[in-house]
Amino acid sequence: MSGRGSSAAVHPARVAQSKWAAALATFLLTTGILSLARWKAPFPILLADRFLPLSGWIQILLLAIYGVFLITKIADRRDTAGIRLRIWLFFSIVFFTQFILGVAGFEKLLMTGRLHVPVPAVVIAGPIFRGERFFMPILFVSTIVLVGPAWCSHLCYIGAWDGLASIARRRGGSLSSGWTWLRFTIFAATPVTAVLLRFFGVSGSSAVIIAVGFGVLGLAVMAGLSTRRGVMVHCTAICPLGVASNLLGKVSPFRIRIGPSCTDCGLCTASCRYNALSAQRITKRRPGYTCTLCGDCIASCETGALGYTIFRASPPVSRLIFLTLVVSLHAVFLGVARI
Repeated sequence: MSGRGSSAAVHPARVAQSKWAAALATFLLTTGILSLARWKAPFPILLADRFLPLSGWIQILLLAIYGVFLITKIADRRDTAGIRLRIWLFFSIVFFTQFILGVAGFEKLLMTGRLHVPVPAVVIAGPIFRGERFFMPILFVSTIVLVGPAWCSHLCYIGAWDGLASIARRRGGSLSSGWTWLRFTIFAATPVTAVLLRFFGVSGSSAVIIAVGFGVLGLAVMAGLSTRRGVMVHCTAICPLGVASNLLGKVSPFRIRIGPSCTDCGLCTASCRYNALSAQRITKRRPGYTCTLCGDCIASCETGALGYTIFRASPPVSRLIFLTLVVSLHAVFLGVARI
């Protein structure tokens, strides 16, 4: 029985029950995480509180409702690739709009007023160079524990633009092994560079120039390579935080599995933008380490061979659990992810 046939066999009442259970869980998770962050943060972490005291509770409620809206829209849909990219881009636009306005003088839109360059590599290098301000690494690791490498396909403020660049080519492409060597070289060089800059007493302004230069390089890679190859070259070959996400993401129990009904048709290869489903990987029945759990391949599979798994849960249940977590985190990030 094909994947579409299996989905049709599920009782509609059970589908509706699961969807609303996911909606309730999303509401509670979003509310709980934001309430805890608001309570523990030493400054008004929510924008509403900065403009009107105690109105942060209203913002929390609105973000929780937004999360419920999203999960009910995607929980029972097979093709979520387009939705994922749109809400990811929405988050990135909100993030950078706040950043630009904050730098332009609207300081209330900044989180602390102590800026760092919005380049993912700085999440690793920044705290090493400064010897302080570990908020972003802690946020990153916490996310990895919950949803594994999905940081790179749902929550990174820069990755959405690489995703948009890659779909300029209709079919996903592939990268040679040489790109893997480049990726790990950049990953190793990032903390080493931060240590050397600090050791030699390089000024903060000079470090910022280096970080901005690396960010500009990343944008050039998106525009010049991701658009041509159909692969997110920046995220899968340049970004050191992407390597950290892929490696640390192994602690998460979530996986994409290729089941025995796979026919080696290659449709999932064409849909993958993370260079994780080459013909060799499909033959081995296991996505490559660059898989970010984006789920685009699941929608493309006509036999239902691909699906999320977590522990002993079935693929449909595993998918619902994953989506609940990642949508909740998206809503939370929308509320607190500022510089």
